[in-house]
Amino acid sequence: MLISSSVLSASAVAFGTSGARGLVTDFTPEVCAAFTHSFVAVMKQSFAFDAVALAIDNRPSSYAMAQACAAALQQVGLGYRFYGVVPTPALAYVAMQDQVPCIMITGSHIPFDRNGLKFYRPDGEISKADELAIVAAEVAFAPPGELPSLTVDASAGERYVERYASLFDGQWLAGKKIGIYEHSSAGRDLYAALFTRLGAEVTALERSDQFVPIDTEAVGEGDKAKARAWAAQYGFDAIFSTDGDGDRPLVADEQGEWLRGDVLGLLCARALGADALAVPVSCNTIIEACGYFTHVARTRIGSPYVIAEFAELNQRFAAVAGFEANGGFLLGSDVLIASHPLKALPTRDALLPALMLLAAAGDQPISALVAALPKRFTHSDRIKDFPTEQSRAILAWGCQQPEPLLQQLGFAGAAIAQQDETDGLRLTLADGRIIHLRPSGNAPELRCYAEADSMAEAIAVVNQSLEKVQQIRL
Repeated sequence: MLISSSVLSASAVAFGTSGARGLVTDFTPEVCAAFTHSFVAVMKQSFAFDAVALAIDNRPSSYAMAQACAAALQQVGLGYRFYGVVPTPALAYVAMQDQVPCIMITGSHIPFDRNGLKFYRPDGEISKADELAIVAAEVAFAPPGELPSLTVDASAGERYVERYASLFDGQWLAGKKIGIYEHSSAGRDLYAALFTRLGAEVTALERSDQFVPIDTEAVGEGDKAKARAWAAQYGFDAIFSTDGDGDRPLVADEQGEWLRGDVLGLLCARALGADALAVPVSCNTIIEACGYFTHVARTRIGSPYVIAEFAELNQRFAAVAGFEANGGFLLGSDVLIASHPLKALPTRDALLPALMLLAAAGDQPISALVAALPKRFTHSDRIKDFPTEQSRAILAWGCQQPEPLLQQLGFAGAAIAQQDETDGLRLTLADGRIIHLRPSGNAPELRCYAEADSMAEAIAVVNQSLEKVQQIRL
């Protein structure tokens, strides 16, 4: 017999910003089974259920991982509902409505040689406390034997589409031209049907049989050029896409310019009539400066921290929401949209912000909504394959000696107006520029976020910081 905590501690898989992540080679059947057994044991302490819902993204490794999870569920006498390839928010939504736990097999936006597991309680995402309990749980189990074949239940995707199609009367997108950049997104078989049902003229763009690691916080130059070319060729009103598992939106305006995720989230929250927001510290400060919201709470980066803030906000405000700099939108309370009820969905979602942006724009171009916001610009990028230990060492030094760090980054003599260590190191300079360094919670990467009064300056700050930080030797 194996003990789940021992299997997990011996593996190289660990919880990060969102879910457990690691190399595909580390997600052996035994590791997947150990996570499943521990998750079930922790859930049984608070909930009664007879089945667990499962779904996957389009990564080559995801189906076999789902098989191992299903085998573990069979070992403890639980049923499972396998919804196939669907967006993470679709799985989370149907599981919450059915009041069962669920496991999403996905690595989100990270390269295809890595993968992950996301876990959901019957009432939403697991907390950081749940993560610790899962890793510590000592559950004895037999190694998985022959893995079961999984039959797909298509109802999760259908119910997710209905959630949003039912919000709007008639074909309210009639006359709109929408491009769907499909690549390998887990929701690519759902989006065109939804937008068409709402009246839009839809063009499917660049479906890929190979996994494409789209990172909505660090959109590649190739994808920027594609969007501009598509907008010019087709005359789109908007282009919609997502990351790999469909919980982070990527939306371009009529000119093919991708919107920053926090700008998209802000516009969505305003259209929803949100009173209070919970957003990570990395989001643009125009969220406060715009004056649209009664209260804005800043959190660490990662949806569990945003969700944790909802509990307090829901006691004080009627309409609560949150979003991340990557664009993932979290609805923290039930709301009404044109007299249509929309249930809370406290996990990252890509569809709601895209639809509410289009609703807010109406007959005007999306770029006009963005242009009306205060003029603060954010940019972010990352260094791939940058050892996490090295990132942490640099930031530990920088927290103690921020001026020498700035000098190493090429900002010698810059005065520091504020130092924030909520998540990583975020330095606000006296001239208004913001430099934020943080190791990724999902992969060995060092991220840099910058904010400035122009996009050119924000890009320059990020590029210079990432170039110089690689030269630091401690």
